[in-house]
Amino acid sequence: MRRFLRHSSDLPVELRLRRQTPSALQRLDNIGLGGAACYSPRALSRGSAVELHIPLLGERACHPGLVAWCCKQSEAYLVGIAFAGHDAGLRTYMVEQVCRIEQYRRHREQQVGHALPLELIAGEWQEQHASTFKAPTS
Repeated sequence: MRRFLRHSSDLPVELRLRRQTPSALQRLDNIGLGGAACYSPRALSRGSAVELHIPLLGERACHPGLVAWCCKQSEAYLVGIAFAGHDAGLRTYMVEQVCRIEQYRRHREQQVGHALPLELIAGEWQEQHASTFKAPTS
């Protein structure tokens, strides 16, 4: 049984082995306080040290972790990442922000009747909530 609830999302992410350049943007599959799952164009070994960056959330949304598992999908690999040694407050902030952006996206798409670009939605949400939804200070 999982320790942390997972939240579905397909925000764009950068996944990289630590101290290497990031891969092209991939998609997040889900995220929770304990970790995340995202897609990768290549297999990653269990235990590999990685960094997961969510560009739409800003520079601070870069989280170290370890590959917990890796499964071949039809056109990519789904990689499970366990967050490691990272500030719990910042992790909570990141997960909550992802969830709120996804909720806002569903609301806006229902209003307009069609899909909207995630970059647009994330920007709108952040602009509307910048003064009240701030990242914790370390």
